Amino acid sequence: MGNSLKAIVAFVPSKGCQKYLLEDLEEMPVDKMVDLSGRQLRRLPVHICSFRELVKLYLSDNNLNHLPAELEQLQNLQILALDFNNFKALPPVVCTLRQLCILYLGNNRLRSLPLELRLLRNLRTLWLESNCLQQLPEVVCELSLLKTLHAGSNALRGLPGRLRALRELRTIWLSGNLLSEFPPVLLHMPFLEVIDVDRNTIRHFPSLAHLPGLKLVIYDHNPCRNAPKVARGVRRVGRWSEESPEPRKRSGALADIAPEDLPPLPPASAEAEPE
Repeated sequence: MGNSLKAIVAFVPSKGCQKYLLEDLEEMPVDKMVDLSGRQLRRLPVHICSFRELVKLYLSDNNLNHLPAELEQLQNLQILALDFNNFKALPPVVCTLRQLCILYLGNNRLRSLPLELRLLRNLRTLWLESNCLQQLPEVVCELSLLKTLHAGSNALRGLPGRLRALRELRTIWLSGNLLSEFPPVLLHMPFLEVIDVDRNTIRHFPSLAHLPGLKLVIYDHNPCRNAPKVARGVRRVGRWSEESPEPRKRSGALADIAPEDLPPLPPASAEAEPE
């Protein structure tokens, strides 16, 4: 079915047209997964909410801006993908899905998150990239089992100190924000394994050598005058990483080098696919 035809049919609310878009999805799939990505949907067909044993629901790349209250019936849902839609606010019904482990909210227009998000006690992975967040919502700090946080391509200028309470957090992705300094709270999170602050405006990096769990730090595309010091075996991706030396130090401090005089960036390295 062509995308242009889907877009036209999506405007027509008749049962026949919706059936056409859903390609006869009338019964609970054997694999307990429904993928309605890229169907040009403007509303979620309510009968999908009758599949009460559903574990995975992918609604990416549609035109959704709300969800029906009947979604609450999907109490076995573990993965919900709402990325690449038109949500300006997270529908409250999402916070009733207590078994959710992975929640994709990237590429929407979110400016905040509801306090009810704290009810998702089993959430392990949260994707918030490419939204309109000017600060990381404090409620994220209450997701005690969170292991992976993707918050890149927003407008974050810092991180809340309460983030250190997330002792299960292992990877944090902050690329493409407005960080002018390395977030101090990350220096108090020894359990972190991956820190990505690529494409910010950080000019100086503190030492990260005291973080025993750290395996990878990505700090490329910052106007920095030094590379973060790390423990042996930790991989760095950025200026003056393993492939090229740092500028000379003068009287115990870094020489004052104008950004235009800095050595060229090393060739881009292939980055591992985030969890």
